[in-house]
Amino acid sequence: MTPLRQRMIDAMVQRGFAVRTQQTYVDAIRRMARHYGRDPALYTSQDVQAYLLHMVRDRKLSYSTMNQTACAAQFLFQTVLGRAREQFHIPFAKVPAKQPELLARAQIAELFAACTHPARRMLLQTIYASGLRVSEACALRVADIDSAPDRMCIRVACGKGGKGRYSILSPTLLELLRLYARYVHPATWLFANASGQQPLNIEIAQRAYRAACLRAGITKSGGIHTLRHCFATHLLEGGVDLHTIQKLMGHGHLSTTSRYLHLISPQFRPPKELDPLDLLAALPTSPTL
Repeated sequence: MTPLRQRMIDAMVQRGFAVRTQQTYVDAIRRMARHYGRDPALYTSQDVQAYLLHMVRDRKLSYSTMNQTACAAQFLFQTVLGRAREQFHIPFAKVPAKQPELLARAQIAELFAACTHPARRMLLQTIYASGLRVSEACALRVADIDSAPDRMCIRVACGKGGKGRYSILSPTLLELLRLYARYVHPATWLFANASGQQPLNIEIAQRAYRAACLRAGITKSGGIHTLRHCFATHLLEGGVDLHTIQKLMGHGHLSTTSRYLHLISPQFRPPKELDPLDLLAALPTSPTL
């Protein structure tokens, strides 16, 4: 490992960056260094701008990917190397907000039924029922499930930005988790890798979602994060207030949660006898529920 890369990693650790963010930033700078074939510490702002242009014009990468590299470069050159922002300008592309394609409740039930691997299916159900990010779900420990009647919550210890929070543990999800525990016998990690010694890899979780979509015949765009979008939207449709959803999802600003107001279906009317926080109970009957 080069001294500059170590300085960058140390600076990110000091600021509490998530491990996945650290890896993303380091990989972005490594790809830029491979492109130029020299020490990144010698780059000018024009070098960085030319590489960002190369990403979208020659490699046909998305502007979102370009912005991710721009963030990594901004951190390296301005925070780690101390280059003045005014003299070392790094441009960002304006990316239009894209509304996610949501799954209907019947499609979610079909998705779960199509996921035949018990642990992967339980992971998908947990993400939908509690609104977790995939990284948060994969990092869950058995001890994070608090099933005491006067608590009934899931502790998220590794939230975005290092912030912890609590999310809901509905009766239906708790029942499924108990069945899962009797079948799988998780020790430390609720969703462990093949060895049982480490949490499940995020890429494996994403592949499980895409494979289940394929088997269920679901063609809508979006990855596993779609289940988190569905969580927020379906809670809104059930009458849960924005502030509560904001806290459950770990959003720093209410405006982030407010975007889901544009996605609710005015036709949906939740059954009055169901708890609006128990999303799994509102799904159509499927072989897995």
